[in-house]
Amino acid sequence: MGASDSLQTIEELSTELLVGRKIRELRNQRCLSLRALSERSGLNINTLSLIENGKSSPSVGTLQQLALALDVSITTFFEMEPIGKQVVFTPHDKRPQTAIGKTQLHNLGRDLNKNAVQPFIVELQPGAGSGEQRIVHTGHEFVYCLSGAIHYHIGKEEYYLQEGDSLVFEAHLPHCWINSSEHLAKIILVIYPADERDEPGGRHFSIAYLKKELTMKIALITDDGKTISQHFGRAPYYLVVTIEDGKVVDREMRDKMGHGHFHNMHGPEESHGHGQGQGHGMDATSHTKHVGMAETIADCQALLCGGMGMGAYESMRRLNIQPVVTDLQDIEAAIQAFIDGKLIDHTELLH
Repeated sequence: MGASDSLQTIEELSTELLVGRKIRELRNQRCLSLRALSERSGLNINTLSLIENGKSSPSVGTLQQLALALDVSITTFFEMEPIGKQVVFTPHDKRPQTAIGKTQLHNLGRDLNKNAVQPFIVELQPGAGSGEQRIVHTGHEFVYCLSGAIHYHIGKEEYYLQEGDSLVFEAHLPHCWINSSEHLAKIILVIYPADERDEPGGRHFSIAYLKKELTMKIALITDDGKTISQHFGRAPYYLVVTIEDGKVVDREMRDKMGHGHFHNMHGPEESHGHGQGQGHGMDATSHTKHVGMAETIADCQALLCGGMGMGAYESMRRLNIQPVVTDLQDIEAAIQAFIDGKLIDHTELLH
């Protein structure tokens, strides 16, 4: 199917049907049930069902929650076959448009390779906005008010933008917006996600903000229940912590499979084969071991450790468990940093 055919197909579908179909496709690709996606996104399971069946129009905020939960860009929901261009030219009269309730999105960067920058013109009718749930994501966000007025909440601060006003902020800060005026508002919105290849030590693990008011579980690699182990493969336990409304409400120790369980084979982080993809535990055999190690924390959304191999790190990501390599050794300090959204993923410590 060519690009023109894809565009025609998109135009023939209603926005609700297109978005719902794409969300279901992405969810199935990740082997997630509706309940699992509900837990990851913080959205009601019935709301998700209505969206997937094209019977509900999601807000921009809802789409950003889903994009984060599914690890895709928000533009993915409106694309059939992204092309991945290095240069995107968008004539003013041929902007891809999508109506979401009382909000109109004009995509200025459709098919840009890897969606490194996501630029939109957003038109908001009176009362339209990002939804009730505050949004968080990696990187930065830029807003420029073209006309009308818009009300932004960022962290604990409020900003009223009128024509010519702009905002740039770190997107890990919980934020939302609404057109609280009686007139149409138009803004330029540029979402710039953090590139995981750039300055990995300085990236914030922003999923904590998204989950701060929800229930989630995180696992910590440990030898004693008090400190975070420096070695993923050798540690014998997981400390699983349940967080609700930004507070720890439960914790339990769980046994963890380690290198001792694979005595007939090299440990997952000690696979040093020289074949394609076999170094640093990146081969298929090592992934199978990592899967075994993660079986007891399948209900967790994140895994905190003091050190692990690249293979183990990527395996956790494939299992929809976000790994975080921290230089904090005290478990209580790491948990609090996670809740506060200040835990840094030190991927330079991977080996």
